[in-house]
This record gives sequence, C-alpha cells and structure tokens, in this order.
Amino acid sequence: MIGGMPKAPRGSDPHRSPTASAAGEVPSTSPNSPAAASVSGLDEVSRGIIEALQRDGRASYAAIAREVGLSEAAVRQRVQRLLDSGAMQIVAVTDPLQVGFRRQAMIGLRVAGDITPVADALVQMPDVAYVVTTAGSFDLLVEVICEDDDHLLDLLCRRIRALPGVSATETFVYLKLNKQHYDWGTR
Repeated sequence: MIGGMPKAPRGSDPHRSPTASAAGEVPSTSPNSPAAASVSGLDEVSRGIIEALQRDGRASYAAIAREVGLSEAAVRQRVQRLLDSGAMQIVAVTDPLQVGFRRQAMIGLRVAGDITPVADALVQMPDVAYVVTTAGSFDLLVEVICEDDDHLLDLLCRRIRALPGVSATETFVYLKLNKQHYDWGTR
C-alpha cells in the first residue's frame, strides 16, 4: 500500500457509504488466527460488497444493496462488521506528489536479534506507511513518504538507523509511481 492514507470520515448521509475508496491494509494476522479465518470465510455477499466499494468507495448503500441482493440496512450492517473485524478499511487514497510529499522510498532493513521491537517502533512512526516482515535478504521492508530528500535523510539516519537492533539498511528511492491500485477484489 502506498501513500499516507488517512481514514476518511463517515458521510453524514445515512444513504451513502463513506466518501472514500474502499481499500486498505491487509489485517496483521497470522493465517491461523480467528481474524484470518473470518476474512477467508467471507460469503459471496460480503465479497460483492467489498468489490463494489473497491470499484467506487462513494457508492451508496442503496446501489450496493441492489447489486448484491440485500436491503440497504443489511448492507450498512455488513459494511460495519467488515470494518469492525479489520477485514476492510475505507480510506482516501492520495497521490503523495499532489499533496506535497515529493519523496517516497522503500527501505530494506536487516535486524540483529528479535525483529518484533524494531517492527513495532517503525509502525509508530507517522512517516512510515507500510511495514512488512519478510523472508530473504531483508528482515523488514518499510515504505516511507517524505516531503523531500532532507526529510528522508533525517528519517533514515536519525530515526530508523538509530533503532536498537537495526544492523543495515538499503534504500530504494522511487523515481516514478507506475501503478497504485486497490481494486483487486476478493478473489
């Protein structure tokens, strides 16, 4: 997921869904956790609701209800359950360049010792948009959204590399964002 994506406020019109695109982070769960089971156990109606919101996050509950064959109230309840369970988020996806963030980068980190405290510290940093634990040459991958190169340098040198346990970093500066879509459905 790319970009600082603040949660959009819920619309004041009860007949409209939240005014943002449906997308969001994958819930941070293991495949055997109860939350993961509920996500993988989605029925076709819930999948249809998610897919409708991914196509148009501003679609009305009434329009979604017609599409999936439920009442508007039932769709509203299902959306709330999907949000509450963490299976879905509704966010406004921004183009970082157009909102003043001229530098994006992916940073690979190698960690000596336990990865968890480093990952937890990175999650708390507002400039960090994405943190994932990986297998391979890096222990963690971190996406950052910065105002400019000075901001990136400060974040990298004073905050990320200074974390106890970080033994090495490699920074991949984005030159161009070729694709950023969150409409891949529920497959």
